Amino acid sequence: MKKFLYLIFASVLFASCEENISLDLPREDPRVVVDGYVETGLPPYVILSRSSSYFDPINPTALNSFAESGAIVTLNDGFTTVRLFELDTIVNGINLKGFYAALDSVTKLPTMFGVEGRKYQLTITTKANEQLTSTAKLQPHIVLDSTWFKVQENLDSLGLAWARLSDPDSVGNCYRWMAKRITKDDLFLAPLGSAFEDKFINGQSFDFNALRGQIPNSTKPDDIKEEAGLFKKGDTIIVKFCAVDRGTFEFWRDAETQISNNGSPFAVPSNIKTNINGGLGVFATYSPAYDTIIAQ
Repeated sequence: MKKFLYLIFASVLFASCEENISLDLPREDPRVVVDGYVETGLPPYVILSRSSSYFDPINPTALNSFAESGAIVTLNDGFTTVRLFELDTIVNGINLKGFYAALDSVTKLPTMFGVEGRKYQLTITTKANEQLTSTAKLQPHIVLDSTWFKVQENLDSLGLAWARLSDPDSVGNCYRWMAKRITKDDLFLAPLGSAFEDKFINGQSFDFNALRGQIPNSTKPDDIKEEAGLFKKGDTIIVKFCAVDRGTFEFWRDAETQISNNGSPFAVPSNIKTNINGGLGVFATYSPAYDTIIAQ
């Protein structure tokens, strides 16, 4: 009984010491965020938006307020300069602005394609006369030696995608892995840890594996149950293995590290590295090589 009373007393004592703490986070001025891509054989495109405060709502309705419309966006590939045309893009029934593509404003035909070996200079002038620039090079593509599916130990039909890569004997190669399942995924999805470099593997041949990427906050049964992050026997997997430049690698390495550290008390907060002068985000280049895995 004495021990019981002591515990009650201690609980009351500690409860009386609690203090509500409210954080008054400073509001930063919104900055321009660039999400731009040049991919081999495809018209380049850029999505422009504004950053928001930490506690601002994130929902489909708010996206229109984030979009940066009316900017002048130009791209030079070392041979010609084109102006990217702003499209009216509808997502989930909402008309979104801020999507610019290398298309003719009348015919909607491409005015530029991604070509390996070329360096691309992006220039942006916003309606507020803010100036942003970035440069990125489209690297030569690298073909994987082989790809396959392997069931995880103690699992009946679930496993990972595997590949063998022979890295060229030149320091500085960077890569990003994506994949999609035929009839199951609409997009190529990148798992956490998808971006890596050859700092410790230069000139070597080695095997590596990859989890299955998924759309954030997905409620699909195979994304929230035991199949989450894993491929399954019977899947037809299209692998998109991309050679990327260093700016692309550093952005996605930092972004995926921050995502995986979300909520961890031991994580060190840091800014995601950007290759955008005058803003945030990334101007990325992808040189993909494709392969197919029949999971069996």
